[in-house]
Amino acid sequence: MNITIASGKGGTGKTTFSVNLAYALADRGDTVRLIDCDVEEPNDHLFVLPEFTETRPVKAMKPEWDEQLCTGCGECAEACHYNAIAIIKNKVMIFNELCHSCGVCSYVCPAKAMVEKPVEIGCVEAAPENQPFFFAHGTLNIAEAMAPAVIRNVKQYIDPDAVNILDASPGTSCPVVETVTDSDVAVLVTEPTPFGLNDLKLALGLTLKKKIPTGIVINCSDGTDSMIAEYAERVGVPIVGRIPFKREYAEAYSSGQILTNRFPELKENLLGIFDDICRLAGTVPPAPPEEEAFSVPPESAGPFPAGDATGYKEVVIISGKGGSGKTTVVSSLAMLADNKVLADNDVDAADLHLLLAPSIRETHDFVGGEKAMIDASKCTGCSECALACHFGAILFDGPLNDQGLVTCRIDELACEGCGLCERICAVDAITTKPNVTGKWYVSGTDYGPMAHARLGIAEENSGRLVTQVRNVAVDLAKTLKKGYIIADGPPGTGCPVIASVSGADRVLIVTEPTVSGVHDMVRVLSLTKHFGIPALIVINKADLNAEQAERIESIATDKGSRVIAKIPFDRNVNDALMAGKTVIEYGKGPAFEVMRNIWNILKKEL
Repeated sequence: MNITIASGKGGTGKTTFSVNLAYALADRGDTVRLIDCDVEEPNDHLFVLPEFTETRPVKAMKPEWDEQLCTGCGECAEACHYNAIAIIKNKVMIFNELCHSCGVCSYVCPAKAMVEKPVEIGCVEAAPENQPFFFAHGTLNIAEAMAPAVIRNVKQYIDPDAVNILDASPGTSCPVVETVTDSDVAVLVTEPTPFGLNDLKLALGLTLKKKIPTGIVINCSDGTDSMIAEYAERVGVPIVGRIPFKREYAEAYSSGQILTNRFPELKENLLGIFDDICRLAGTVPPAPPEEEAFSVPPESAGPFPAGDATGYKEVVIISGKGGSGKTTVVSSLAMLADNKVLADNDVDAADLHLLLAPSIRETHDFVGGEKAMIDASKCTGCSECALACHFGAILFDGPLNDQGLVTCRIDELACEGCGLCERICAVDAITTKPNVTGKWYVSGTDYGPMAHARLGIAEENSGRLVTQVRNVAVDLAKTLKKGYIIADGPPGTGCPVIASVSGADRVLIVTEPTVSGVHDMVRVLSLTKHFGIPALIVINKADLNAEQAERIESIATDKGSRVIAKIPFDRNVNDALMAGKTVIEYGKGPAFEVMRNIWNILKKEL
């Protein structure tokens, strides 16, 4: 059985659940394979501690420009749907961070000056002799955008005779689509908070759209998870288990311990959850629920109040992975800072609106590229398009044409809209059309104007939508003479994060004192260094593990950064979120005092 463990956003306990379920099953005698498909921020190895004996690079075909052959015609730049090629003074510039390795540029170049060559974008490592189960993971190189290619390679280690546990990346975009494809069951790990419910809805939309039987696990359950239970019942998706909230679980996790070894009751709980997961395999999942629009009504209002700044500074708050408290920090800064514009760049799983309650002023469709369509009446079934597609998005199992021949069809969830197939088709059976991949908004909040967006379920080009949100925020800052842009960035190190941080004045990294938090922070620091952006660090739940907190400070110093604040582990933060309030608005607890100081330090930096 193939079981994908996913979540609408990181930080819900997905990795904890995946790793400890693997140990519980292996201890029982089951044949298990744990495969970490979160290739932007792989964490499972930090707990498994495998000795890798197999390593192989993952390569993608990327264009290489031959200046001697180039005529400067510009056809490559015109054909590229990802803005990865520019012609400047008759020279071709290729932006590797934007290239999707589709092959269009080399196909259209009349002078054959663009040639596809294999470039290493990551690697896959495996530990076949690891005990008590086989382990493998993939790692995407920093500043690369082709996560699905690495995921496809690591999934080659799936054993049809084993229980394969696939730990997916957070969110609902292309890396998750790639991981969950061909799974027998999807398990969505969530928490009983408004954030957890919001992100669960997005993840459910994806798995049910893929027609995969799905179950829900509620982590950090304290007996008040009725909001999750009511939604699950409404959409017809079962809750297959609950994991209670216990600080001792969090403390053991922070130091990389295997929880099932320390807490026998958790092992029995996980085995019971697995039994319920097995019952889901082969069942028919319910239809996906309709995607919810923002639940705030449009309102007629006067113009936004103007400031008096002569320029603006942009700070982006990010984390190696979701769930570290990033949005909690941003929402507090929104209340503390003056003369600013707010931006939610986390378009894949936007949460900032849950705390700031925006009133929408403008709503716009976002066309994030194109999608291909095949006219079966014209298709001859030659399959040339399928052979050429770099994404495996064309399948040779379409309807019969008038001659009784099998035709090709497009897998819409795999198609990245590059347009190569349309150019290749000799009988004009393929057309591409603009693809609305989401919506972007301009809203008013009690704390200032806000630019935000929502990417459609399983849609591509989240990096482009992030860029659109940033551009809108910049226009607002310039027009209204605001001095700051405070942006909530996406998690990870892939294309949405690249689009979010490049060109910013400062990056604020929110991390936690855990082995995974430290690991993810190091990768994010490498990303900010790659783009030459000064980075500062906030440690959330800093007193959870003093040793890891000290390690974060040491690494920050070595990397030319520094820790500017330590937020203590404070249940008042969770209480504030449950009440739909920011920490500043809630006004209780030690975290409240620390949060107020963060903006003072950040303001001086800016």
